[in-house]
Amino acid sequence: MPAILAYLLHLLTAAAMVLVFFVIYTRVTPFDEVTLIRQGNQAAAFSLGGALVGFAVTLASSLLHTADYYQFAGWAAGAMLVQILVYAVATSLLKMSKDQIEADNKAFGVLLGAISLSIGLINAGCIS
Repeated sequence: MPAILAYLLHLLTAAAMVLVFFVIYTRVTPFDEVTLIRQGNQAAAFSLGGALVGFAVTLASSLLHTADYYQFAGWAAGAMLVQILVYAVATSLLKMSKDQIEADNKAFGVLLGAISLSIGLINAGCIS
């Protein structure tokens, strides 16, 4: 396959996976991030932003460290599952995440975003 086609295939797949992650993540959370962010809720933006960056870091690592397209897609799908599971575990341990995010507790939003980013970095390292 020509290099430009391989590039486009990987780029479009990665973009689609970020979109799928966004949709799944925002449906799993007990609050509506998009509505909250539109209302100026920074805690929701920090939490969602950290999750997206954490997932994107893992995607980047899987692009760099896998031999072919199917390995990339497999690692990316696994990373998506890990990010969602970690969110579920973290929010169940921290309690009241819905109330804290909806109240625009920025510190809590940053904490959730940092947890997601940390897991994404660990995921990325494990792929390399």
